[in-house]
Amino acid sequence: MHPAPLVAFSFVMVIAAGSLALMLPAATRAGDIAFIDALFTATSAVCVTGLVVVDTGSFFSLFGQGVILVLMQIGGLGVMTVSVMLFRAIGRSVTFRQRMVMQDIFAHTPREDILHMLKTIIGFTFLIEACGFVLFYLHWQGEFPPARAAYFALFHAVSAFCNAGFSLLPDSMVRYAGDPLLNFTVCGLIVMGGIGFPVVHDLYRKIGEGGTRRSKLSIQTKTVLLTTLVLIVAGAGLFWFLESGHSLAGKSMSESLLLSLFQSITCRTAGFNSTDIAALNPSTLTMMLGLMFIGASPGSCGGGVKTTTLALIGAFTWSRIRRKRRVNMFHKSVPIETVNRSLSLTLVAAALIASIFFLILAGDTVAGFHPSLGGEMFLAYLFETVSAFGTVGLSMGITPTLSAWGKLLIVLLMMVGRIGVLTFAYIIVGGGVSNGVEYSEENIMIG
Repeated sequence: MHPAPLVAFSFVMVIAAGSLALMLPAATRAGDIAFIDALFTATSAVCVTGLVVVDTGSFFSLFGQGVILVLMQIGGLGVMTVSVMLFRAIGRSVTFRQRMVMQDIFAHTPREDILHMLKTIIGFTFLIEACGFVLFYLHWQGEFPPARAAYFALFHAVSAFCNAGFSLLPDSMVRYAGDPLLNFTVCGLIVMGGIGFPVVHDLYRKIGEGGTRRSKLSIQTKTVLLTTLVLIVAGAGLFWFLESGHSLAGKSMSESLLLSLFQSITCRTAGFNSTDIAALNPSTLTMMLGLMFIGASPGSCGGGVKTTTLALIGAFTWSRIRRKRRVNMFHKSVPIETVNRSLSLTLVAAALIASIFFLILAGDTVAGFHPSLGGEMFLAYLFETVSAFGTVGLSMGITPTLSAWGKLLIVLLMMVGRIGVLTFAYIIVGGGVSNGVEYSEENIMIG
């Protein structure tokens, strides 16, 4: 089996196992859950999205929450990553096919040290989650008994680093909107989990070699770091500007900036919220749609079209404006095939979101769902759809009331967003390259 369908198949199997586990009587406090809700929750956890149809903290038992915690960790690292790690732990050799899968997931160029890179990724993951656990525990130890504070700290550390957005609190982080320790801890974990494991390994190599001139950072690392910084700052600035007279009215400057920074970081892939999303201005929600569509970085825990795709399209546009044939970044020329893939990815992603959005809206309208939303239905459903594709998890509150048809479509979109549009495209059309039939040229007008 080619790595692309193998990765998709592994996610499907884990989602199926997670759904069955959540349907066990011990997984819920009431002892029962509908299959579609179990499937939706398992998919949201494995695809590290965070959209929920039931409240995680009150609906699921401790066992059910533990299942979600495990699914988030597996989904964040990647199913094949966990399987390779287990193979190594029990002393079994890693197959060539597994190495190829790791190569496709975590490396932009062929590498001989892919297993060493995997060890770095696993170590980094547990180290950062441990740091988050300690900081969360320091916050919650004064609010809950020690055992409960430790459990809350563990659950939210994994959820934040894996960019899952699941919370045991019914209002996510709204009640802690002004708490610097909690907010900066969540933001730090999200950024660390969203910049991508290849970037982490590149930085680790750079530090390990003492920062010499020979140990240069790759173009991908530079692009990811710069684009991430620009998106965080621009998103926070726009949120503050658009909401300064609305949801931020009456708040101090420090609290307003903290709220703006939190939403800018979390709405790209994580799904936690420290303010009521449904109460935001339509202009703010539109800005957040753009950030959710972009998402995280390649080889990370998040979805979306990725930061590198945005940077490539921007560089491509700028080169065409200047009438340059090649796309150059950081004094390097990017292969034309990579540029073409970035354009194709963006177009296919936009078409997929539009198609799923229409099908959900049409299906729920015909079925009589949400007639009271009126004109807000369009924005609410579009927000939900983009959030699912970007594996973000933010919602305007319509997730629990989606029809079974709408939930199934969101499940599909979450899987595509997590596994990748290009991976699904390979599964559907195959990976063969063909020039096809070439005819004589004739121009057409555009623009």
